[in-house]
Amino acid sequence: MKRAHHHTIDFLFPIALFFVFSATALFSLLLAANIYQGIVTDSENRFQQETSLSYLTTKIRQNDEGGSQNIYISHFDGYDALAIEQSYENVAYITYIYEAEGELKELFLQKGAKASAKSGTTIMEVKNLDMEEIADGLFQFVCTTADGSTDSVIVSLSSENI
Repeated sequence: MKRAHHHTIDFLFPIALFFVFSATALFSLLLAANIYQGIVTDSENRFQQETSLSYLTTKIRQNDEGGSQNIYISHFDGYDALAIEQSYENVAYITYIYEAEGELKELFLQKGAKASAKSGTTIMEVKNLDMEEIADGLFQFVCTTADGSTDSVIVSLSSENI
């Protein structure tokens, strides 16, 4: 009977190949996870920017009836706020939309009533929201997210032109 000669390389080569394959698979997995995390973070930041600006635009469009008389930039409890005045059953109400302590907030109350900015309902997180009426009936909103990226929108009141 012949006896097979076993060399050390016959044993080490498959083990070395297995470790190279395992290291490559682990490296690929970590790289893919890092790329995925970056995509998710960018997507969340973009969502915050676009949603907050879309929310403001939608609120203006929904309440654009009396031109600049009922929609304007105001100061509320030390914050700049988009103010929207409405009347229900001959009672005047005002909605304030503002950024306070890293959150976009909305507060609906009877005109002239006292309330604090902390009373508002949190809509979503934003790092900063700047608002300005750049002309009569023309508003600019600039949203900054947690990562420091900014986006802006300019909204015109349609009822100004009617």
